[in-house]
Amino acid sequence: MTSSNKHPAAPWRNFYGRVKGKTLKQSQEAYLDEDLAGLSPGAVDWEVNPDRQPLDTAAMFDGKPVWLEVGFGGGEHMVHQAATHPGVGIIGCEPYINGVAMLLGKIRRANVDNVRVYPNDVRNLFDVLPEASLDKAFLLYPDPWPKKRHHRRRFVTQEHLEPLARALKPGAEFRVATDIPDYVRQTLVEVPKAGFEWLAERPADWREPWGDWISTRYEQKALREGRVPHYLTFRRL
Repeated sequence: MTSSNKHPAAPWRNFYGRVKGKTLKQSQEAYLDEDLAGLSPGAVDWEVNPDRQPLDTAAMFDGKPVWLEVGFGGGEHMVHQAATHPGVGIIGCEPYINGVAMLLGKIRRANVDNVRVYPNDVRNLFDVLPEASLDKAFLLYPDPWPKKRHHRRRFVTQEHLEPLARALKPGAEFRVATDIPDYVRQTLVEVPKAGFEWLAERPADWREPWGDWISTRYEQKALREGRVPHYLTFRRL
């Protein structure tokens, strides 16, 4: 169902958590078997593209602006954005196969056709994304890796932010949502170092969600458990 993770930095720096959860439903198995290959962004994995030839992102969505969601969870935000913004194309990366299956079901029900799905480590995709090919990126409720010794596994380190910055166009937006105060701190420290500026001017700018936001299951869990969501918006310089 998914290809192996061949990224050379993958073994100990993986910023994702688990890649398999509960046993998939029969319908979810069908989504993976019937739909996933047709939604592939192209030759991304190392074993099929060892020379790291770049993807043709312009052709992928017929010249539409291209957005990226890093770790789409269950896919509700990605499908909502695709339906709300039919004039863009969205690539989602998520190695958690249960989340991929949930996304595929949502895509069927919403009948959106402006999405591509890579069920693996986003760093493999960064290798083959052309420079300045993305118009927007999302990092929503990433795994917090709460132990201090694991903070280097977080996405908001230069190892991951630098290739993201390279792939984003100047002026492109990068949105981060998290309910972990220390993740907010690290984000505000590290993201500007990679060539971004934080757009907040008042507290509401990082306390209130974006206008086209849809509450995800991770946000609902945070609210139930009494944690405060933060919404950070950056612009690529």
